[in-house]
Amino acid sequence: MQVEEQARPVASAAAQAWIGRPVPRREDARHLAGGAAFVADVSIAGCLEVAFVRSPVAHGILRGIKVGEEVPANAVWDARHFEGKTVPVFAALLRDGFNGAPYPLLATGKVRFVGEPVALVVAATRAQAEQWAEQVVLDIEPLPAVVDARSEWEHPSVPLHESLSANLVMRSARTIGEFDQVVAEAETRGLRSVQRRLRMDRVLASPLEGRGCVAYRDKATGAMHVHLSTQRPHLVRTFIAEQIPALRESDLRVMVPDVGGGFGSKSNLYPEEVLLTALAMELERPVRWIEDRYEHFVASNHSRQHDQEVAAWFDDSGRIHAVDATFIVDAGAYCAKTSTGAIEANMAANVMLGPYHVRNYRYQSISIYTNKSPVGPYRGVGRPGGCFAMERLIDEIAHALGMDPVDVRRRNLVSPEQMPYVTATGLNYDSGNYREAVDAAAEHVARLWKDLPPPAPGKCVGIGYAMLVEQAGHGTEEWFRRGSPTVYGHEAARVTLNNDGTLEIDVGTLAHGQGHATSYAQIAAQVTTLPLADIRVRQGDTAATPYGMGTVASRSIVMGGGAVAEACRRLVDKARRIAAANLGDAPDALRLEGAVLHGAAESLSLAEVSRISTVQLHKLPKDIEPGMSIQAFYRPQVETGTFSYAVHAARVEVDRATGFVKPTHYLVVEDCGTVVNPLIADGQVLGGVAQGIGQALYESMQYNEDGQPLTVTFGDYPLPSAMEMPPIAIVHLCTPSPFSAFGVKGMGEGGSVPPPAAIANAVRQALLPWGVAVDHTPITPDELLDGLMAAGAEGRA
Repeated sequence: MQVEEQARPVASAAAQAWIGRPVPRREDARHLAGGAAFVADVSIAGCLEVAFVRSPVAHGILRGIKVGEEVPANAVWDARHFEGKTVPVFAALLRDGFNGAPYPLLATGKVRFVGEPVALVVAATRAQAEQWAEQVVLDIEPLPAVVDARSEWEHPSVPLHESLSANLVMRSARTIGEFDQVVAEAETRGLRSVQRRLRMDRVLASPLEGRGCVAYRDKATGAMHVHLSTQRPHLVRTFIAEQIPALRESDLRVMVPDVGGGFGSKSNLYPEEVLLTALAMELERPVRWIEDRYEHFVASNHSRQHDQEVAAWFDDSGRIHAVDATFIVDAGAYCAKTSTGAIEANMAANVMLGPYHVRNYRYQSISIYTNKSPVGPYRGVGRPGGCFAMERLIDEIAHALGMDPVDVRRRNLVSPEQMPYVTATGLNYDSGNYREAVDAAAEHVARLWKDLPPPAPGKCVGIGYAMLVEQAGHGTEEWFRRGSPTVYGHEAARVTLNNDGTLEIDVGTLAHGQGHATSYAQIAAQVTTLPLADIRVRQGDTAATPYGMGTVASRSIVMGGGAVAEACRRLVDKARRIAAANLGDAPDALRLEGAVLHGAAESLSLAEVSRISTVQLHKLPKDIEPGMSIQAFYRPQVETGTFSYAVHAARVEVDRATGFVKPTHYLVVEDCGTVVNPLIADGQVLGGVAQGIGQALYESMQYNEDGQPLTVTFGDYPLPSAMEMPPIAIVHLCTPSPFSAFGVKGMGEGGSVPPPAAIANAVRQALLPWGVAVDHTPITPDELLDGLMAAGAEGRA
């Protein structure tokens, strides 16, 4: 990785000291030394192990369950054992046209995807539980499987859910601006058009650590304790209590140890988490289940799988006058809570226009129930699909006009003078200079890539671009507009100043690789002037941290960081009042430096102030409450979110003899406002680009016509390794948000969004002389060879 340059400082002028400093992540040393503790490391005496019996059939009637003779009868639990003790999951969306259906914790009557849990087996060891699970035979009468979302939309079959009249999760459609008039008058206005059908395959999050759950009753309190690998401990606690009527939320404590990655796949509620809790209540014994990799392939939430039809109308200068898009997404068998099966298609349509000033837009987003694992969030959530659609259109417009794709982008960008800018779909962009980012990317490419050695004979080179605008830190207004029954409109933090001058920060977000222990501490150090080494961040325990909405949707640095900053400001304000009363100075006249409040003649350290507030109350004014613990809830005044943006550029080599694509260089020009920690921000970009390259070239969750998954190991489902990664250069820009603390903008998902489009555009340019279409990810050698062979047959080779 190379941080090539900084077109502007990564921190705004108002930020000093700790904000903008590339501090190494404090948590890394523990992980590198093998000192991390994950759910699988939780050891409870007398713990029983659980293995799930999962459906081997994609769609069928469950006639019965036969238990092998060697399996104890009380070791196998099916839906009947939990009847009346749990309720099915039901994901809601407060939008017209949404068609939800119950998601049973264990299959009842029917199975609807391979991997759906039908029963669970309890044993003293995991090996024994799995051995017994293999002896449980499911009597399933197969039914025809729904595996093609487009075919199901065009030719509806029998509904998978008896409560529904069709396999439609949701269809949303809008015609915005003067779209109909522009298209009707296109010929008289001298407009051209391009149309494409694009597809993105189904993918997995594939975190290093799978899901897991340990549940038991605490002997001291009688409460249920549940250890989970999740991104949202407080919300999952609420949801589990809702699914088990006899369990009060006050009697449930969720604890999250280290989490080995999530990327959105651990943000929803899963049946296994509810079942383990209910099972521990029933048995009065600790129980544990750890997801194996096969289960992750077939039973965790999937993502993407878009089938798109897109079109644009434009003039000879490259200016786009109208855009049309249809997004059909394979939503899987059930709607996961809270994301629902409509999340991918709705998000893609909403964000498709990206940084471009397009006011005439027609779209429809269609989500279809199929016999596959339910879809859920995965880094980007619909944005890769929207970006792929728009950025491929941009390049096809350029090719039709014989223009440079960079120039077509320039001619359609929202300008800085238009900020704040409301898009055609109602997104409220806060700030940005998109032209500056495009120019910086083009300058880098011209300076460092144009004079690289030519490719070897039989290989050709292409350079492609893609742009992203990433909404993050969404507030109440945005979540309510989307129809979410769970409104992620706030975040909470509690700060406690101890008598020795150390500071503890308790937060409701949940870091699983984002580096909150470092970045939150930097924010606190910025406000309090305490040394970073004296600040500790705690998370993941619902009994010890304030209620928060968790870490999803690139919200933590805006919402969680805002809460930390606000709590620290209030703490400092209280410290000023206490010190002023003891020093004889006005609170505002005190100077805070090095964790010491300096008056005109004397000073008090924050540690001394804390001692006054707790053990020296004779020095504490009676109108000031004892103690130095402050809790703050951050709710931004402008609740439509912050908007980071980026330009990605990819240089690829394509081997015309084999069809293999090799990314040789990659560039990210990004602007996420004020950067709290550039080192962590760069890490987010690098990891996201790696995942985006995987989606562009390698990853595809495949099913056959019977709904059987064909890719259930990493031998079938390749992920990129360090060997496949090109050098990645990062250029930072800084346009602070006017709506957030310190001007920060969330950016955790942005790195993964543009790579499929940028790489596809690069491959398209490399093969442009042969007219090879690049309309599908992953871009496979077979498809490229087919295109090259067809071109040769037409005499263009």
